[in-house]
Amino acid sequence: MSPTTISEAFKDLTDPRMNRTKLHPLINILTISICAIIAGCDDFQSISEYGKSKKAWFGEFLDLENGIPCRDTFNDVFNRINPHEFARAFTAWVCSLGDLKDDIVAIDGKVMRRTLDKTNGIPAIHLVSAWSVKNNLCFGQIKVSDKSNEITAIPKLLELLDIEGATITTDAMGAQFKIGEQIVEQKGNYVLALKGNQGEFHDDIKLFLDTNLKNNFSKIPHDVFSSVNGDHGRIETRKVWLTCDVDWLKDIHPRWKSIRGIAMIESTREMNGKESYERRYYITSHHDKSAEFIAHAIRTHWHVENKLHWQLDVSFNEDYNRLRSGHAVENFALMNKVALNLLKNEKSIRLGVKNKRLKSGWDDDYMMKVLMVGLTIG
Repeated sequence: MSPTTISEAFKDLTDPRMNRTKLHPLINILTISICAIIAGCDDFQSISEYGKSKKAWFGEFLDLENGIPCRDTFNDVFNRINPHEFARAFTAWVCSLGDLKDDIVAIDGKVMRRTLDKTNGIPAIHLVSAWSVKNNLCFGQIKVSDKSNEITAIPKLLELLDIEGATITTDAMGAQFKIGEQIVEQKGNYVLALKGNQGEFHDDIKLFLDTNLKNNFSKIPHDVFSSVNGDHGRIETRKVWLTCDVDWLKDIHPRWKSIRGIAMIESTREMNGKESYERRYYITSHHDKSAEFIAHAIRTHWHVENKLHWQLDVSFNEDYNRLRSGHAVENFALMNKVALNLLKNEKSIRLGVKNKRLKSGWDDDYMMKVLMVGLTIG
């Protein structure tokens, strides 16, 4: 079998089947599946049919002694592959494509709504992912345990990543002192959003910053940054104030020993003659960054929504995934991310993800280019 990115990245993945049922090598099942997903397939039946239509081509680099697996084989294997092992192999592979040093890493969750099974009382699958702004890649995925939330999943996701020198951003759900400590212990930093669910911690920061804003921050050391952006008839003005005067805050809330600064952002939007206004609050472990850097971290956090979650929904129809048995949903979602990372890193042509997928389905030579992304041999 000829090596590809997939065969190298997942060659040590444990095959969950009994020996007598291993009619098709696991790497064949993975490779055919990911190629099929790249080409536009979104269920196991279409994956099997794609494999059959491309049997001659797959035979050039895979051992197809027993042909192309059927739909039930794909379904059974992805129901049973250990998702934690699969996720670790995925992250190890992505780390070979780029590192997270000096990067903004946005962590956010996504609910796959069509996986909700009301009849059997099974909640929809909720996944938390890490998005690298610098590399334009997803670096990891963890499923939120049933009857739990992102607070328990984020630490497990962080454990998969080498975040030394990186800045982690989350929404208000991730603003927990233990998560902050873990990030700093892993030699990273954070910029975390705050909302009212943090209770007195949020209220004390809000009161302090609002009060100093009335005095133009004249009584405390601070930095400020302003920006104006506009497109499609919308004009947005943002202003960020940052101060590292937080000793008082750590005295009141000693659990937050990792905090080194607090920030406030004011956003004003004008569109179609209407104006909206919003003020938000953030905490950071950085002590030597500017307000401009904090503004950049806050703004680029939304890349995880726009460049990952939106792309998975629009290009990969992920929100219509109805898989509900075993580990199939989690593993299929990870394969979508493998496909997306491969497509984003194949840069021989200047096309969007949608058109790259179409070209991959039409052009076997181009599909092989996609499969070889990041591969170094010997």
